[in-house]
Amino acid sequence: MTAPSILIPDPAKAISRTRLLIGGEWVDAADGKEFDVYNPSTGDVFCQVSEAGPEDIDRAVRAAREAFDNGPWRRMSPLDRSKALWRLGDLLVANAEEIGRVETLDQGKPYLMARDGDVPSAANLFYYMSGWATKIEGEVIPISAPGDYHVYTRREAVGVVGCIVPWNFPLVIAAWKVAPALAAGNTVILKPAEQTPLSALMLGELALEAGIPPGVLNVVPGFGARAGQALTEHGDVDKVSFTGSTATGRRILDAAKGNLKKVSLELGGKSANIILPDADIDAAIQGSAAGIFFNAGQACAAGSRLYVHEDVYDQVVEGIAAVAAGIKVGDGFDPTSEIGPLVSSQHLDRVSGYLQSGFDEGARAVTGGARIGDRGYFVAPTLFADVTPTQKIVREEIFGPVVVALKFKELDQVIAAANDTRYGLAGGIWTRDVSKAHQLAAQFQSGTVWVNCYQVFDAAMPFGGYKESGWGREMGHEVLHDFTEVKTVCVKLGG
Repeated sequence: MTAPSILIPDPAKAISRTRLLIGGEWVDAADGKEFDVYNPSTGDVFCQVSEAGPEDIDRAVRAAREAFDNGPWRRMSPLDRSKALWRLGDLLVANAEEIGRVETLDQGKPYLMARDGDVPSAANLFYYMSGWATKIEGEVIPISAPGDYHVYTRREAVGVVGCIVPWNFPLVIAAWKVAPALAAGNTVILKPAEQTPLSALMLGELALEAGIPPGVLNVVPGFGARAGQALTEHGDVDKVSFTGSTATGRRILDAAKGNLKKVSLELGGKSANIILPDADIDAAIQGSAAGIFFNAGQACAAGSRLYVHEDVYDQVVEGIAAVAAGIKVGDGFDPTSEIGPLVSSQHLDRVSGYLQSGFDEGARAVTGGARIGDRGYFVAPTLFADVTPTQKIVREEIFGPVVVALKFKELDQVIAAANDTRYGLAGGIWTRDVSKAHQLAAQFQSGTVWVNCYQVFDAAMPFGGYKESGWGREMGHEVLHDFTEVKTVCVKLGG
């Protein structure tokens, strides 16, 4: 692979924002606590960030409540809110190099992917949602009750929204939540994952620069047990939007019961990717490999269960193994790296445990199957064959660069196997037969089905899960239903 002709930024450059953003001010945590942030490519600490605790969450909620109840944001004309969100998108693009640098330091992904992929993707969310700010409408409803009435609905902001985002796509998923919440007129407390707090702080800084009023977007890095728990339990938070594991989603539901706040959840997945014998096999191999190894497999929709028709099984397994073996795994600031490390030592231990489980249960690693080196948190892209449907590596979400390959013969057999999971986030189908594609897509129990492609996302495409993969949707106009309330107004006409 030839190194692109680019200027790679200096990873050692100082980090500009490491404090909490509350009410438009950069403040230390109330108890003075800070936590270490690690570069997953090296395992080294490269900065400390203020750690929000319950008192800081309360301060942020009070700032957001004041901004919602008495501030200008939801009273602005929809056009003025739209312009501010568009400016924020522009500022993300203008600062792509620095945002990409901190995203690579924090998360480990290749710098070019962060700069040229994640940052424009996040900006596009603000551009797209800026348009919806002027199009959140109610309806006039004819009714049949005796008398003369004018009945209409208003779609209004929910209020104060807590957004809790994961570490795999820190900036992008923050945009998925913050952009529609702000477009609808809400105020937000954003809690990034403790592993990856920096791009969220930059987003808060740029929001102020874009003219979004103080208190409308507050950013409070911290740990789930303190900051996340306090945010989801807080009685003055009207809604929580969370992306992360299904286990944590259950804890958020428990914490939200106090004031019965609205909750939307985008959770785990164990997505099935089906290759039929009439598919373009070369395209299926390349697309399926990208569908699991992209971002080192740290994607909730990753195609981690590969179902291949028996007629082409050996060809596909051999092809994907060859792709996996050729992937350059390395430091995100190496321009030749195609995927980076896992995000943390704890996650490395988790994925390594699943690799060992695969071996213990008799699976065969066609390629990969082990950690790379002893510095940083790198794992070789791995393909397991000779697996059975009951093995842990087939049933449970690994969240790493690990795919399991299973053979099938009949369509009824494979769709039943694909749906035999507690998850329902995404799925893939590879075939030249348009009828089979639509028939299988209709039978998939998942929120997204990709046909002859995988991991395609767009600001206009709703994304979310069936079953234990979550409640609600991200992106598209569908997401606005999760950030608004519907009010019915009934007016008696005449005397």
